[in-house]
Amino acid sequence: MHVKFILPALTEAKSPLFRPIKYSLFPPLGLATLAGYLPDGWEATLEDDHVEVLHLDDTPDIVAIEVYITSARRAYALADHYRARGAFVCLGGLHVTSLPDEAAAHADAIFLGPGEDIWPQFLKDFQAGQPQPRYASVSRTLEGMPPIRRDLIKRHLYLVPNSIVVSRGCPHHCDFCYKDAFFAGGKHFYTQAVDEALAEIERLPGKHLYFLDDHLFGNVRFANALFEGMRGMGRVWQAAGTVQAILRPGLIEKAAEVGLRSLFVGFETLSQENLAEQHKGQNLGRDYNAAIKKLRDCGVMANGSFVFGMDGDGPDVFERTVDWAVSQGIETATFHILTPYPGTALYKRMKAEGRLLHSDWDRYDTRHTVFQPHGMTPEQLEYGYWRAYREFYSWRKLFAGASVKENLPDRLRHLAYAGGWKKFEPLWDTLIRLKRVTGMLPALEQVLTSFGARHKADLSPRMPPKQRLQHLPLVSED
Repeated sequence: MHVKFILPALTEAKSPLFRPIKYSLFPPLGLATLAGYLPDGWEATLEDDHVEVLHLDDTPDIVAIEVYITSARRAYALADHYRARGAFVCLGGLHVTSLPDEAAAHADAIFLGPGEDIWPQFLKDFQAGQPQPRYASVSRTLEGMPPIRRDLIKRHLYLVPNSIVVSRGCPHHCDFCYKDAFFAGGKHFYTQAVDEALAEIERLPGKHLYFLDDHLFGNVRFANALFEGMRGMGRVWQAAGTVQAILRPGLIEKAAEVGLRSLFVGFETLSQENLAEQHKGQNLGRDYNAAIKKLRDCGVMANGSFVFGMDGDGPDVFERTVDWAVSQGIETATFHILTPYPGTALYKRMKAEGRLLHSDWDRYDTRHTVFQPHGMTPEQLEYGYWRAYREFYSWRKLFAGASVKENLPDRLRHLAYAGGWKKFEPLWDTLIRLKRVTGMLPALEQVLTSFGARHKADLSPRMPPKQRLQHLPLVSED
């Protein structure tokens, strides 16, 4: 039995030979995770449309395709192609969960929500000759999950091959979050057992890690135990967290001690009214400036995420946001146009108000305005979005942001990291075409390591995870 896993290219990635660096960052870990559940003796292949030319003349028995909103058109074309060749086609992912009836027209079976419980059930049904047309996740746990099939991942095609996920979902429920609908019908946030997470980390070669969890710090007890277990591993790593988690006493400090060097932080907006409207309570009343200072004191870089187009935003929001980010010395920033994804509370509200401009999913990419904003025109919103990127990553602003740092080494590292990411895209694209992008990983590790030079590696003996958990107090989710 041959199962083929495919990650279709997003709309923006037009050519198989020319990819923006953001699409060559991480391998398709979700599909490699599902491959771990295959019965012994089954053959598996995994292809990523972003970094390689797909082989479409094969005849697998089962084809499993992960679908995002801006890859839906490509995913459906691939699904139709393989169904015509006699394969049993499975579609799952965020977009399938949001619009199951749309996806069902192109699949033999669709999967709603996370796959850890429903994918193994499908495999049993398929072997019994009774596969169902629809599987919906309800019973969710990561404990006892088989090892990820990293042997299927072509590591040399990615800048960050050592990506890892040790939890699912997020304890918060923001109106615009695409993931909220994905985890409906069961637990919205759950983690691996600490010892299993540590075992997966130890399997990864090299020094650098990237935790792709939506909120690594979402369960404080788990996070504390994980960081205790990572003492002595000598890793440098990146992750995502909230302002609330940063400000929690002792948590970021412990993460930095065991190698955290860069944190993706969803600031989203500087407006308290906007935060309240989008139900982003974890940011309400939090001191953003204090959070940035705390990260800097711990030797951790900040990648700030900002969303434009909320109802309280006017044409001045772009300049104000960029100026604040630069004044705080944020190393990198990610900007987005507010996008009402199907299945979210924001989408339902926009649809009820008649503000959706169209349902061309290719343009639901946070780069285009797909709804009628309150405080500006759609054209102003798109123009301001692109202007914010140009301004933040201009050499003038990069030097201004670097000047916030207290000493010359920190200023140079700021310029190396921020400038290297956005100012050398032609070099990145060349490396991607030559399939040499992984060769830049040592440089990334060096920059990340130097940011945390003030923190010495903790080489203290590691307590077994289960024993360590017994010594940690029960703490509610962040």
